[in-house]
Amino acid sequence: MAKKVKANKKGKKPHKNNPTSKKYTKYKMVGDKLVRDKCCPRCGPGIFLMDNKGRLYCGKCHYSEFESKNDVKTEAKK
Repeated sequence: MAKKVKANKKGKKPHKNNPTSKKYTKYKMVGDKLVRDKCCPRCGPGIFLMDNKGRLYCGKCHYSEFESKNDVKTEAKK
């Protein structure tokens, strides 16, 4: 008969801290007013759009907005 192989128990796993959200980067103070970056039209306020190379993108519902090529060229010249 073959011997039974016991599973090795390695013990308790160490605690790992989860990365914190960086939503505070989406708010800016302009004078006395608080200004928010663009929010997702599908998900509503509180879900911000990522700004990446002429494209706004929602990571939750995968909504995308593309900037026109004329706007991108004028921003590059500045």
